[in-house]
Amino acid sequence: MSPLSVYLHFSGNCREAMNFYKDAIGGELMVQTVGESPMKEQFPDTPDQVLHAVLTKEHYMIMASDMLGKNSLVHGNNIALSVNCSSEDEINNLYAKLSEGGEIIEALKTQFWGAIFGMFTDKFGIRWMFNFDKEPQPGT
Repeated sequence: MSPLSVYLHFSGNCREAMNFYKDAIGGELMVQTVGESPMKEQFPDTPDQVLHAVLTKEHYMIMASDMLGKNSLVHGNNIALSVNCSSEDEINNLYAKLSEGGEIIEALKTQFWGAIFGMFTDKFGIRWMFNFDKEPQPGT
């Protein structure tokens, strides 16, 4: 099975939080804002919001975003378990099994960054994010 990581959601202070974690843990931080992404047309009022950030160091990976979609930040929906799968079979199998009886937030589909991605809340209220990079990303 692929590694399990944490995905944190913030309400406008993602960059500040991720820099705090970088200062404390060390490692390499990558931050992409809405304005730097293909989604800038969909969210013209939030170009400086962090669409996706990732802090990596050895075996640590903390991912984060200011984007919660139609939801507002509530402690409990600000954290998700993230699985970066190693094959299409793995992502399809895990997504189908773990989402059973839950609520689909985003069905599995190919996203603008070239990966298959999907998100749901399982029947126990835990938010999951699944990603499969069709092409290996630098540093992975």
